[in-house]
Amino acid sequence: MSLQSMTLVVLSRLLTFSSMTLPLGYLKPMLSLLVITPYLLMARSSRSFLTATLSTSHGRIDLVIEGTGVFVDRDGAGKHIQAGAKKVLITAPGKGDIPTYVVGVNADIYNPDEPIISNASCTTNCLAPFVKVLDQKFGIIKGTMTTTHSYTGDQRLLDASHRDLRRARAAALNIVPTSTGAAKAVALVLPTLKGKLNGIALRVPTPNVSVVDLVVQVSKKTFAEEVNAAFRESAEKELKGILSVCDEPLVSVDFRCSDVSSTVDASLTMVMGDDMVKVIAWYDNEWGYSQRVVDLADIVANNWK
Repeated sequence: MSLQSMTLVVLSRLLTFSSMTLPLGYLKPMLSLLVITPYLLMARSSRSFLTATLSTSHGRIDLVIEGTGVFVDRDGAGKHIQAGAKKVLITAPGKGDIPTYVVGVNADIYNPDEPIISNASCTTNCLAPFVKVLDQKFGIIKGTMTTTHSYTGDQRLLDASHRDLRRARAAALNIVPTSTGAAKAVALVLPTLKGKLNGIALRVPTPNVSVVDLVVQVSKKTFAEEVNAAFRESAEKELKGILSVCDEPLVSVDFRCSDVSSTVDASLTMVMGDDMVKVIAWYDNEWGYSQRVVDLADIVANNWK
């Protein structure tokens, strides 16, 4: 575990008393180890590239889970390979030609010959599973998406400098429109949808849990109950553990620590003129996404070459 600008003491404190998720229990920092009973995690605090150091001092590193958000292209992530790691899993949208996999959507065609892969973004992980169902059952012609997304560490707590003039504004006081590549990125895992989806993000003053609002035109005439029935069927079969359907009138905090990638809010599904479908789906943009990172790491390990 590489910590760019955080001491081990601070990390253990933040994990023990998390504001976002359920606490992991008491974590004890000890030299370069983090004790999470019954596990020992090696951790280093440094801004430098650590894979080479760790490989030298602690033996072989098979898989690097690249979570810094910095090394997201082949040159950056490739440094892990050059330093001795066998494979790299990027926990963000990859740049260039890095293969993208979303569990439940296209991870079944994972190519173990690829040394560097991406797990896409949290929003793409929410969007892609139910978009796959819509396209298979009803045929998507085109559509747009808005994600109402909890603010992130990339925004400013108070008005301050930022390359995005909107993200420069106080995150806790504003609804902040900004860009997202999540909708377009669906085409990386569902190639038949290339050029058919686009979207934006609205960053809002909540710390966690986000919600996608998708509107698509479909080729097959349908109605809301039929759309929800398709989601329910997939949630019980091929997308079990990835997609769920909720019939309760819940709000964002109720989906905190949800393990699934997306939860369709059935009561909000609409169909206009029998071919325009609106779907609302919730997702825990931290916890839920982390579950898929673990799932994809398992897939990599189980198909090791």
